[in-house]
Amino acid sequence: MATITTEVATTARWDDVQHALTGGGDGASCQCIWPMLSNKDWNETTTPQRVEMLRDEIEAGTPPGLIAYVDGDAAGWIRIGPRTKQQRVPRTRMIAAASAEPFDDESVWAVTCFVVRREHRGSGLNLELLRAAIDFARSSGARLIEGYPVDTRGEKKRANDLFHGMLTTFLAAGFEEKAEMKPGRTLVTLELSG
Repeated sequence: MATITTEVATTARWDDVQHALTGGGDGASCQCIWPMLSNKDWNETTTPQRVEMLRDEIEAGTPPGLIAYVDGDAAGWIRIGPRTKQQRVPRTRMIAAASAEPFDDESVWAVTCFVVRREHRGSGLNLELLRAAIDFARSSGARLIEGYPVDTRGEKKRANDLFHGMLTTFLAAGFEEKAEMKPGRTLVTLELSG
């Protein structure tokens, strides 16, 4: 049986971050910078610029995500952090309309991206990443975590369409459904206690 572990993304783990993000799908070109930029700024950046933006973000301090390892091999990534640092969240109308939390509250964190390398998909890594992200958020002083997952309703979806995570994963981790933002997308929350 495979051993799954998770670690926060740090400068020392930069190569692992890149390995996790570049195993198929949009992770290699996105670099998980999409949640950090407005559409205009996103459209004006190149992949090499996004790589440097993620590197700079990791070097700046609070890790913006976690890496999952399968038998020591970097296999997946999750972005979690304060909503106040993820510019796209309050600018996304359906999220702004659905969330009951003030967008200037630094104790509200958001999960905005999952990436799993092709060879590790279907093995439960997203749930392991989400559980580790919950622990990380709790230990970092978060009061509440929001997620914006896809409700597949049992239908097969392309991996690139599931980067927000799947509703079933969030529910398995204890999140509660708060609002349907649009068909197939749900706002979920998890209250954290000390």
